[in-house]
Amino acid sequence: MVRDIEVIDADGHITETDEQLREFMEAPYRNRGATIYPRDNWDRSLYGTLGTRASDAKSWLDAMDQGGISTAVLFPTSGLGFGWIREPDFSGALARAWNNFVSERFQKVSPRLKGVALVSFQDVPEGVKELRRAIRELGLVGVMLPAVGLRKPLGHEDYWPIYEEAERLDCMVGVHATVRGPHYFAAELFDQFIDVHTLSHPFAQMIQITSIVLRGVLDRFPRLRIAFMEAGCSWVPYWMGRMDEEWEKRGKVEAPRCKKKPSEYIKSGQVYLHAEDYEPLVGATAGVLGPQVLYYASDWPHWDSEFPENIDHLYHREDLSLEAKRWILAESAKRLYNLDGQ
Repeated sequence: MVRDIEVIDADGHITETDEQLREFMEAPYRNRGATIYPRDNWDRSLYGTLGTRASDAKSWLDAMDQGGISTAVLFPTSGLGFGWIREPDFSGALARAWNNFVSERFQKVSPRLKGVALVSFQDVPEGVKELRRAIRELGLVGVMLPAVGLRKPLGHEDYWPIYEEAERLDCMVGVHATVRGPHYFAAELFDQFIDVHTLSHPFAQMIQITSIVLRGVLDRFPRLRIAFMEAGCSWVPYWMGRMDEEWEKRGKVEAPRCKKKPSEYIKSGQVYLHAEDYEPLVGATAGVLGPQVLYYASDWPHWDSEFPENIDHLYHREDLSLEAKRWILAESAKRLYNLDGQ
């Protein structure tokens, strides 16, 4: 590992436990008899051979030292299923517990660790209130949007107060998918995790970017920064072309709040994307969208993470200039999360 540029992890994960969250949950919710999040029974670790756990700050700081990372932005793991919570009051209590947990157990331990908030989309007024607390009082650096599980797509007007508050607070929103609920992203046809996981993140992100752009979220909130996590970036030039084609023929009638070509919004600098080291077209995508909206993420400690090798794979790519690598490995994350203002 010999690099002369900074590396920021824009999407790492805490493997939080129910017991850790219950410690921060008020009564009566801490006494809930069921598991906190809906579960599935996929064997992600492949009989214990893949992935590890990172439930505390020390684990994360040790990994960052090993990989040469200056700052890591941390998302939940079980919390990726937050959209499947049905009770509005419990979703609010759970969001508060997660936000307090990540603030106390990670962000306050080291300035190198930054937390992303959960807020209730099941109770939007409560979600707005909690977002304000999470950013202003706890100092968290963004909010996660569940790509899977909610009964309405993320572009729906019911959720706009959350986007309005995020824009006002100058905090990013990050769309994150999960394999939970394969029927949501057309993977219920399959009986193996390999099929379901292959489809899960890109299909869910295609669904949500379609909703967000065509329903006019990016037009209504022009200063909103929105990231799409863990689906790569090279699908986006194709998808924005497809949306342009549909919009040109039907947009005036069926997507009136999308006032420009979808590609114009996507190339506006509002939309950020995860550049994955395995993608053959990262360089070409940077040429279309600009490297200023592509970021590095480790996905550590999940079963499919290739950290820290994925940093060096990106660093040594021949289809990216050194300046592009600086943006992808650190500078885009600083802009996305407003880290220079921290």
